[in-house]
Amino acid sequence: MLRQDRHHRRTRHSVAFALSVTSALLVAGIQQGTAVAASGGHAPAKILATPDAGAAPARLSPAKRTALLKAAATDAPDTARTLGLGADEKLLVKDVSQDADGTTHTRYERTYRGLPVLGGDLIVHDGGGRLTVSRATKAAPALPSTRAKISPAAARTQALAAAAKSGAEGPALDGPPRLVVWAASGRPALAWESVVGGRQDDGTPNELHVITDARSGKQLFRYQGVETGTGTGQFDGTVPLGTTLSGSTYQLVDGDRAGHRTYDLNQGTSGTGTLFTDDNDVWGDGTPANRQTAGVDVAFGAAATWDYYKDVFGRNGIRNDGVAAYSRAHYGNNYVNAFWQDSCFCMTYGDGAGNTHPLTALDVAAHEMSHGVTAATAGLTYSGESGGLNEATSDIFAAAVEFHENLPADVPDYLVGEKIDINGDGTPLRYMDKPSKDGASSDYWSPSLGGLDVHYSSGPANHFFYLLSEGSGAKTVNGVAYDSPTYDGLAVAGIGIDNAQRVWYRALSTYMTSSTDYAGARTATLQAAADLFGAYSPSYLAVADAWAAINVGRRIAPGVNVAPVADQISGIGQAVSLQTDAYTTNSGAGLTYTATGLPDGLTMSGTGLISGTPTTLGTNHVTITVTDDTGARSSVSFSWEVAYVYASATRVDIPDNGAAVESPVTVTGRTGNASATTQVYVKIIHTYRGDLTVDLVGPGGTVYSLLNRSGGSADNVDQTFTVDASAQPLTGTWRLRVQDHAAIDVGYIDQWRLIP
Repeated sequence: MLRQDRHHRRTRHSVAFALSVTSALLVAGIQQGTAVAASGGHAPAKILATPDAGAAPARLSPAKRTALLKAAATDAPDTARTLGLGADEKLLVKDVSQDADGTTHTRYERTYRGLPVLGGDLIVHDGGGRLTVSRATKAAPALPSTRAKISPAAARTQALAAAAKSGAEGPALDGPPRLVVWAASGRPALAWESVVGGRQDDGTPNELHVITDARSGKQLFRYQGVETGTGTGQFDGTVPLGTTLSGSTYQLVDGDRAGHRTYDLNQGTSGTGTLFTDDNDVWGDGTPANRQTAGVDVAFGAAATWDYYKDVFGRNGIRNDGVAAYSRAHYGNNYVNAFWQDSCFCMTYGDGAGNTHPLTALDVAAHEMSHGVTAATAGLTYSGESGGLNEATSDIFAAAVEFHENLPADVPDYLVGEKIDINGDGTPLRYMDKPSKDGASSDYWSPSLGGLDVHYSSGPANHFFYLLSEGSGAKTVNGVAYDSPTYDGLAVAGIGIDNAQRVWYRALSTYMTSSTDYAGARTATLQAAADLFGAYSPSYLAVADAWAAINVGRRIAPGVNVAPVADQISGIGQAVSLQTDAYTTNSGAGLTYTATGLPDGLTMSGTGLISGTPTTLGTNHVTITVTDDTGARSSVSFSWEVAYVYASATRVDIPDNGAAVESPVTVTGRTGNASATTQVYVKIIHTYRGDLTVDLVGPGGTVYSLLNRSGGSADNVDQTFTVDASAQPLTGTWRLRVQDHAAIDVGYIDQWRLIP
């Protein structure tokens, strides 16, 4: 969707999940051209590489795709067992793709006891019989019952109230609430999903999904299903159109692209209006006064986007099934937006201020249709970081479509929405080289990024893509000056728009899931770059550099790299198994691991595995050094404390009746007091905004009050407490007592350790 108003910006916390979504524009443009360093700026040379043909998407015929889908559906029960899913879980095939080398990637949705599991999607990668899996969530549904305590009528009331609070006009439920398992955030829970229709406050259709806990009545989640986002067109100039002759009348029906149809809504807000027709197959005159002009831009944008995905990735339509979407121009009155709706599989465009500034530029059309591609592949949840990645994906491919077409009337660039003048002052909607120039988007990732509107949390991903394409520093491309900064102050060398778009598409279509965040996107794009160019190739390293340049992860230095190791705490007599991770960018070079300072009883293997049983109390300063066959080396250091540690790894749920829950740890083999103090490590997942108390009860009954937190926001208790145990026998049963003072499902004790 295109929504942005410089005079009235607000942060929305609505979220869209990966099923049946609509998307509204926030357009982006990309370009082709030689990067030239501007005076006074540094422009690193581009990295030139040829993608591995084996990792390219195979061009599947309809028959072959159907056969793969059928085989995956037949094998789904066996696949579920192989993945270790529970007996109550089933896999439903969503999509399948195949690489040129035969590797198959199958996307699944999940059900639990027949109920849809929202956020339970996963991808199975099968290459030569070796299976790997990408999951949206690691949490497994394990519900005591699928009977709801809260009635569907109560869920309906809550959903309507949420819609009214968000400013919806004429909210009404689109069908009755359906019972689901919500797994997209927090613990999987039985829930009602209600969809509220009507209109949003700016006239955009409303598809507000409200997820209500079916046991407590608490609102777990909500998201907006509408993601806001030859003839002569106003923006595209004179372009070829696909039309169909019916009798003596030409229709704007593109027979070369599965019969894509373009309609005139005649300022209406529902239905399809009337199909654009013409008597001589010469459409529009380039002015908004001619109603066909908008139809030309819309139809050409749809054709250009179809061709882009087919030419570059072998994708046969938005869903890769050869079925065309349709387009609607002239929506509403003075409607300053455009949007994609997955529910109708269509794009819709407003005419802008005064009905004279239609939002029908090429990058708008490509942005909207790309929301459909995201829905058909990763289904990125339209909220927080995944929502920002969803929006950025549409910006990225809208830009790539501009690059692919290279129109004289719309020269490709890295500006977003530069043709439609949505701000009324000639400025673009967004800037990919430095997103903060729009006054709202972020240049870099930060922990607070997920709290922004998704059109602004998309900024760092857009910035990443620009850096990966063109590199950092000052330069001029296609007549537009850019000057892209980096978070770490270090230069980035681009790999070119052609390679960058292939990395993002493979990551989206093959590795991203509905819950992918920025860290997950880094992992997905690195895997995509490894597939396309080879692990630790120059292009692979450039991907890591571009992420580090927006504050996601670290750069990979040439030579040996050793992953950081957190400080360790181990118990006397308790077995240790710690796998360290290292790699080298020197092709084919083997690695040798050595360690100094390991606690007594521990050793390191030739593969970097530290194992054994600690025998001596104390704090050790450990250094791991890894050397490759070329002599390159790198080291990491950390501390390793060996103490008397007694741990409970059993998760204990906090009940929903306000009562206290206790988790015991029995200390054996020690007499008397080990010391005057005892440390207690506590991690509690606390999901309700209520009063929380945490106490430790010693073997003799002494109560140590560890935490008394009043109200406030939901939080995770994750800290170490120190209690005076000088008068307390150490040996015996210690109990951790947790109570949330509200009759509602509040969370669980994840773990706690007693460290005397």
